[in-house]
Amino acid sequence: MKTAIAIRHVAFEDLGTLRRVLEMRGYRIEYREAGVDRLDTAALDQADLLVALGGPIGANDEAQYPFLEQELRLLQARLGQRRPTLGICLGAQLMARALGAKVAPMGHKEIGYAPLKLTEAGRASALAPLADAPVLHWHGDQFAVPRGAQWLAASERCPHQAYAVGDYALGLQFHLEAEPQQLERWLIGHSGELAAAGIDPRELREQNRRHGEALTALAAQVLTRWLGGAGA
Repeated sequence: MKTAIAIRHVAFEDLGTLRRVLEMRGYRIEYREAGVDRLDTAALDQADLLVALGGPIGANDEAQYPFLEQELRLLQARLGQRRPTLGICLGAQLMARALGAKVAPMGHKEIGYAPLKLTEAGRASALAPLADAPVLHWHGDQFAVPRGAQWLAASERCPHQAYAVGDYALGLQFHLEAEPQQLERWLIGHSGELAAAGIDPRELREQNRRHGEALTALAAQVLTRWLGGAGA
């Protein structure tokens, strides 16, 4: 049986709707808890698929959160070996750093559902089903597109929303995985961030009601297409 290991940085940001797709493709799913579990093991390095998930800390915060150094080394090793690796939000930012790109604050928050604009490369990629689709954004930093990577997507408030390296690495700034029925956990867990940004959780609930189920269906298509291309 194939193994997919997800690095989880905060309990409520898990694989979400992607879990069902992976299970249907025959994966055994395991989690590693960032800051608790070791991230420098052979199991992580050799997993058939590694998913680095999102979280509220910064990709440049290894001085405050030393486990990030282990995570960066792990990502560098996997990407150097061309092993299938998916990064979401913080995970995509860490992948970008592992590939030599910078991650920096945008100067504003992008939180809520908003349309994804695909580049020409994006329209020819696994992300094609997401053209102009509202996806969930939740971040204040952004990555530069790594050298040698393909720039795949943008949004109105963030020019760098996705990149790919060959067929084996995909970095997504947005939250493809968010499970509509679990959004309340995000609203509670990020309540301080929402208050500081002046964002009303009632508006996010309404956006989720309008767009969440459609994103679930599109996410399954995207992950299936990407895994097929990656041979994973």
